Amino acid sequence: MSRALVRSVPDAVTERLSDLGNIPVAVPVLALAMAYAARRGRVRAALAAGLAMALVPALVVPLKAWTARPGPLEPWAAGYFPSGHTATAFVAYAGAALLVGPYARRRWPAAVALVLTGATAAGLVLRGFHWPLDVVASLLLCTPLVLAVRWSDRDSGRSSSRTPRSRTGPS
Repeated sequence: MSRALVRSVPDAVTERLSDLGNIPVAVPVLALAMAYAARRGRVRAALAAGLAMALVPALVVPLKAWTARPGPLEPWAAGYFPSGHTATAFVAYAGAALLVGPYARRRWPAAVALVLTGATAAGLVLRGFHWPLDVVASLLLCTPLVLAVRWSDRDSGRSSSRTPRSRTGPS
């Protein structure tokens, strides 16, 4: 399947899509969302998102070294499984959506995260940088990191939803 897909879209398009998973592109998006959430009082969630991103290389790099899987277009090279670009995109964009989402009136942050992560994954496969399984493995590998960001905000979300006490005192 992968061989049939590779280079079916012009390289200029697929390279731009795969670049969405580059650290200089994805991490600043997460950093901005972290700053926004922290400023709004959700420091725990912001720190959890930063920690999740810091753990991406700790999960991906050892697996790349252990599997030494060759790429679709470079059978002599190793280290393609799992996809670091997909992992970076998923954690950065999903983390940003979780941090910004509660302030949006609609669910657009989650949709944007899904589109950006999917575009990254598609670009990597269509360009021939990764096999489809490399991309799927990264998504599965990083799902617990994204869920940890979501769970870290549960307690603070409950406390912030309480009705604040009146400043004028009891009536």
